[in-house]
Amino acid sequence: MAEVESFTLDHTKVLAPYVRLIEEQQGPQGGSIANYDVRLVQPNETSIETGGLHTLEHLFAGLVRDELDGIIDMSPFGCRTGFHLISWVTYSPEELAKVMKKVLEKIASDEITEVPAAYIESCGNYKDHSLFSAKEWAKLILSEGISSDPFERHIV
Repeated sequence: MAEVESFTLDHTKVLAPYVRLIEEQQGPQGGSIANYDVRLVQPNETSIETGGLHTLEHLFAGLVRDELDGIIDMSPFGCRTGFHLISWVTYSPEELAKVMKKVLEKIASDEITEVPAAYIESCGNYKDHSLFSAKEWAKLILSEGISSDPFERHIV
């Protein structure tokens, strides 16, 4: 089996929340992508329940694209501690952490009142959402501060 970089990360050493550039990959026919670890909660200590995580995924899908060019995808980790963010553009972890802070502030605010695309026609599990949970997690993550380094707290 091929080695997966994320599986070599010592999850006992990281200090969430943080943003980390996992890798940049060159395409076989040109082009490159950047893959980020957007870790929202401390691995093996807590995880975001599926309704809140699913809602964060829907909110991030549009809000992060409103802030950054070249976003391909932002998908939750199976362990429910954060997200992969894949982009055509390589951003510094500090730039991305600042954007995540801005997006989480928007989610936590009264401005967001509904979950986008949470309908049977547009979501594969439309009943499994919790805007309340997503807002509470956003507030908690913001209270801890988002670091641009996974091993030392460099809060943006």
